[in-house]
Amino acid sequence: MNNQSSKYDCAIIGGGLAGLTLSIQLAQNGHQVILFEKNKYPFHKVCGEYISLESWDFLNSLGLPMAELSLPIINTIHVSAPNGFIIHSPLDLGGFGISRFYLDNLLFKKAKELGVTVLDNTKVLDVKQHGELYVVSTNDDSYQSKLVCGSFGKINPPFIAQQKVTEKGKYIGVKYHIKTDLPAHIIELHNFKDGYCGISKVDNDTNCLCYLTTSKNLRLHQNDIKRLEENVLYENPYLKKYFTESTFLYEKPLVISQISFEKKHTYQHGIIMLGDSAGAIAPLCGNGMSIAMRSSKILAKQIDSFLKNNISKIELIQNYTDEWNQNFSSRIKIAYYLQHLFGKKTTTYWSLKLLNYSPKLFKRIISLTHGKKF
Repeated sequence: MNNQSSKYDCAIIGGGLAGLTLSIQLAQNGHQVILFEKNKYPFHKVCGEYISLESWDFLNSLGLPMAELSLPIINTIHVSAPNGFIIHSPLDLGGFGISRFYLDNLLFKKAKELGVTVLDNTKVLDVKQHGELYVVSTNDDSYQSKLVCGSFGKINPPFIAQQKVTEKGKYIGVKYHIKTDLPAHIIELHNFKDGYCGISKVDNDTNCLCYLTTSKNLRLHQNDIKRLEENVLYENPYLKKYFTESTFLYEKPLVISQISFEKKHTYQHGIIMLGDSAGAIAPLCGNGMSIAMRSSKILAKQIDSFLKNNISKIELIQNYTDEWNQNFSSRIKIAYYLQHLFGKKTTTYWSLKLLNYSPKLFKRIISLTHGKKF
């Protein structure tokens, strides 16, 4: 058993946006926090890297100097059908671009600065409850904590029961960083058969190109990413142009598989879930990162009340679950339906034709996938 501390107030498994921002808020409130991340900071993640401006003030409150980072502010969206038909719309709230390599590392440094014990390159193997404490076992040691929170992303670790997902519900995500001539204020969403690809500017004069498609689509192309891109994505003329005329900065793309968007739980295996672990929004809506951070703010408030003996653990879980559903269930549901609308040749084309004649409806749909500033 680790002797660095007799016990922690909260142990957080997963050091992405949800886990890091939760750890910072708890540390700001004077609580002892330990965070486990299986990768070594800094590292890249498969992610669209567009964040709604609803999160800007929140990141400032954590101590990040957002105005000094010179990030691209995005206020326009272009959406194309697989055949190249395209529509444009302003983004009323808008967003900003920042790579996960850069943002996560900023948050990692802030967490350490505030006294969070961050153990990166550390894999959690199991979590067990012993009386009023939990024991978190890793590949190196074991640690005690009053609470355990899970922010391990879209895929549960082995010690959490895996949801059964049909082949139809399985997706892969693929990400590149590229150099191209897309204006900094525009985000583009280009549809192709059984998928869609987002492109927008991030930091360091770089663009993020990230797409989602079904696992079946990849399997039909012998699990060959390049073959899939040439045979399917290239059918959209905008994507063919980006793939053939841009400078790609990775030798190979980052890939994540076994993604699903099935309903998840806010509490499982004695662990309080947040971010994608509690419920993932379809990437085409571009707000998974904002939801991750907003969920951390909701949870941090409840944990703070529990640790100050103002509420019980049962009340903590119930209050958090109620607030999660109130803030996110509709957004995730709308995104789920939109996901099934796009990525289909005929349906996507006629949907975009309709939205082209109904710009107010288009803006309304966009607004339903965004939240208010927090």
